Amino acid sequence: MSFDIIVIGGGHAGIEASHIATKRGLSVLMVTGHLDLIGQMSCNPSIGGVAKGNITREIDALGGLMAKIIDRAGIHFKMLNRSKGSAVWGNRAQADKTKYRRVAREFLEQCDNLSILQGEVKRLLTSEGKVSGILLDSGEKVSTKAVVIAAGTFLNGTAHIGLNSFPSGRMGEPPACGLTESIVELGIKTGRLKTGTSPRIDGRTVNYNELEKQEGDTDPWPFSFSTEHKLENKTVCWIGRTTHETHKIILDNLDRSPLYTGKIQSIGPRYCPSIEDKVVRFGERDGHTLFLETESLEHQEMYLNGLATSLPYDVQIQMVNSLNGFEKARIVRPGYGIEYDYFKPLQLKPTLESKIIENLYFAGQINGTSGYEEAACQGLMAGMNASQKILCEQEIILGRDSSYTGVLIDDLVTRGTEEPYRMFTSRAEYRLILRQDNCDERLMPLAFNSGYLEKEVYERRRRIWEKKKKIIGKFQSHKIYPEEWNDCSDEKISKPVNASDLLKRPEISIGDIFQFINIDSVVDEFQKISIESDIKYQGFIEKHLSEIEKMKKYESAIIPDKIDYDQISGLLTETKGKLKKIRPQTLGQASRIPGVTPSDISVLTIH
Repeated sequence: MSFDIIVIGGGHAGIEASHIATKRGLSVLMVTGHLDLIGQMSCNPSIGGVAKGNITREIDALGGLMAKIIDRAGIHFKMLNRSKGSAVWGNRAQADKTKYRRVAREFLEQCDNLSILQGEVKRLLTSEGKVSGILLDSGEKVSTKAVVIAAGTFLNGTAHIGLNSFPSGRMGEPPACGLTESIVELGIKTGRLKTGTSPRIDGRTVNYNELEKQEGDTDPWPFSFSTEHKLENKTVCWIGRTTHETHKIILDNLDRSPLYTGKIQSIGPRYCPSIEDKVVRFGERDGHTLFLETESLEHQEMYLNGLATSLPYDVQIQMVNSLNGFEKARIVRPGYGIEYDYFKPLQLKPTLESKIIENLYFAGQINGTSGYEEAACQGLMAGMNASQKILCEQEIILGRDSSYTGVLIDDLVTRGTEEPYRMFTSRAEYRLILRQDNCDERLMPLAFNSGYLEKEVYERRRRIWEKKKKIIGKFQSHKIYPEEWNDCSDEKISKPVNASDLLKRPEISIGDIFQFINIDSVVDEFQKISIESDIKYQGFIEKHLSEIEKMKKYESAIIPDKIDYDQISGLLTETKGKLKKIRPQTLGQASRIPGVTPSDISVLTIH
């Protein structure tokens, strides 16, 4: 067998890598451990959230699948951070995880050039420093021009429940053994990370009268720019809290915790800690918030978000039963911790191609990230760049000014990570222009011109952008007079004011002004929010754009691959070491390496 691209893994990164590569007519093979678990949600059954929702929409704007899948499989939709500015809003949806898998596979099986094989990759095959194929557990060799590794937590995975440890890539599934060793033989450095998940509860055994009900939004935002059907909430979310008794049970059993006995040595996610960590680190708190989320409409299993743990099963039962409303609750699957291999991302180019082995790409959790969305966007970009290289076309690198995806990848390949990396809005310098309402304007032209986005999708959105531009122009030119405005608002004006200037006032929303402007077309609520954001943030956006323009000369200044930093006088030995380790591709990337100073960049510029 022979394929243009082989993708190892059928998780969120593998799905995007496989799908996007087929859009250029390339033949793709996805190798996954279990056909029925493609797109499995190993942890919480949700997509999106603050910053993560932006990434999901960016994936859609670039031609990917995640947004389309969640719009079909979502059962509870909510916009987070709505009390704050729209730049930090985060669209989030609970998924029916069973349906999510089914829809993901349906989309993949519609790709004419994609083959899916259940199996395990034991070794990479290389020739003259370039990947040439894979060796399967069946003994068969498959040749290829490029490989994308998206193996998630499966590489030499070890699960922990209390002091009991066993090989596992995910609960109930074996790990992938041999592939890491094959990669290390090629000179690529690896490490170990840890993550964990919460116990699943039989929903029929919970007393919901003791919990707070959280409804979804009445008019949910779709994630995909192509979604035309109205999204519906089909369930609710329930909110509870841990108790003093819960905390006592945890503290009394730390001697049985693999985290606190030293059995787990790997570093876990800082921003999604286990309940053991939360209780120990924040002992002064009366309780920690928990969310009980429906896993599927097809069964009664519920996910207890916020109670990730690797304590023994009997302790988990005590913990759960100590919660108000859970006194009689039954655990159907215990929580567990899992350790797995990852590869140091400083060994990657901004295209996610290995610096050591040509045409070998890494994506997802094996690069040190945490989260479905973070994995998916890497898979998309790895698949896209593998395709570009095979087709002898220009690589696609998203800048920090273009997307959260660009921020994430730049952080990984420039700064590296020693713990599971999670995306936040605070990581992005230009978050006012990286809003979820304008992902289409930012990224669709690139995706369309590169052959990854359908013409009808692009043209439909382009017409909306043109309409938006005209409406903003009307806001900028239309004057509102005191005699018409003051009778309708507590925010008085004493002289005629441009509608756009009036909208910049924090107390005024676009709904207050729209009635005064003659708009000859229908504008939905989502478009209004995008218009309002562009007008309200105008001054800040212009400042961002000015900063971006200044940085362009550095981002476009290519550093030769074979540059000898030891021969450059004026650089500290420490700086030379960092530059040799990371080998930045541009002066812009070099400037973001921790410890590299503006004077160092000046020296490089002169050189």
